[in-house]
Amino acid sequence: MFNIAKILISALIIFAASEIGKRDSLLGAIIVSLPMISLITISWLYFETKDVDKIIDFSYGVFAMIMPSLSFFLTLPYFLKRISFAPSMFLSISIMVVLYFALSMLYKKIGVDI
Repeated sequence: MFNIAKILISALIIFAASEIGKRDSLLGAIIVSLPMISLITISWLYFETKDVDKIIDFSYGVFAMIMPSLSFFLTLPYFLKRISFAPSMFLSISIMVVLYFALSMLYKKIGVDI
């Protein structure tokens, strides 16, 4: 039952953000730019495990990977001005994934454990 509640609450938040984004793109962007998924995940982790060390590790991991995530928001508008939606999404996601792997390898090489 808890898993169903998690799915419904998470889906409602995403639905609300997308509906608000249709009406007011700035307000939608502000809502989505909040670390909503991270907040939800941290909450679920806490309620399910009460393991604050796991939450600390998760928080550090999210922080360590913010830069590759930002690449998506820089490249998507660039590609959308030049090509259609699906290829723009594919290219932006691909660049982001490559940067995730590159940053992960860099962290490993310099001894940062995430």
